[in-house]
Amino acid sequence: MVGFVLLLLSSNSGRISTWNPAEQLIVEITAPFQKFIKRTVSAIQCIWLDYFYLVGLRDENRRLKREISTLETENRRYREQLSTHRRLKELLQFKQAIHFPVVAAQVIGRDPTGWFKSIIIDKGKRAGVRINMPVVNASGVVGRVVSVSPNYAKALLIIDQNSAVDSLVQRSRDRGIVKGLSSEVCKLDYVVKSGDVVPGDLVITSGLGGVFPKGLSVGRVASVSEGSGDLFKKITIRPVVDFSKLEEVLVILKEEKRSAG
Repeated sequence: MVGFVLLLLSSNSGRISTWNPAEQLIVEITAPFQKFIKRTVSAIQCIWLDYFYLVGLRDENRRLKREISTLETENRRYREQLSTHRRLKELLQFKQAIHFPVVAAQVIGRDPTGWFKSIIIDKGKRAGVRINMPVVNASGVVGRVVSVSPNYAKALLIIDQNSAVDSLVQRSRDRGIVKGLSSEVCKLDYVVKSGDVVPGDLVITSGLGGVFPKGLSVGRVASVSEGSGDLFKKITIRPVVDFSKLEEVLVILKEEKRSAG
């Protein structure tokens, strides 16, 4: 029908003339149908194109999410490698300042019983590790080896109450024994009341006792007090080592000195 009308109307396209009444009637009847068909076709085209656009957009969104996830993983891996490199560089610099052979070890665990503040490291007798060898990191004293097997060892941390490190105040040279109190604080015992110790003073190993070399950082004085009837000052220190973040340590291959006889 529509095709017939178009043919009829086009037959007069060769001459310039107005529509006669019959042609006007035909146009008025058929034009709405043509308009409806055109709108329908356009709507279908839009829906079809939008569908493919949304499908493509969804696929692209999935691809971008995968790429973001991959980049985030690579970024985390890069940050971890950078952090490890920084710690190992600090350990290497510290190693060069020690006049004893050392062996680097990874911290692989902590005391499972909870009775002692200790760590398990992945080096043992085969690497030259022995009982009472000092364990340190780039910050300072970590502890000493208390148990050893062919491939692993346990180190008692200086924050353990069973630990004792012969130390001295670097500035005044007052001597005392560092003992563990908690995860964050140690005490410096047996410093006489006449000793010159103030908060902020650095406490280092004295070299006495046969375990730790002299001059290793232990902690900084946090508080100093004294009672009227006390013979010694009450001193607390904060260790220079962050024991909550131990990952790599150095074992100083220094045999304990034993007195003859």
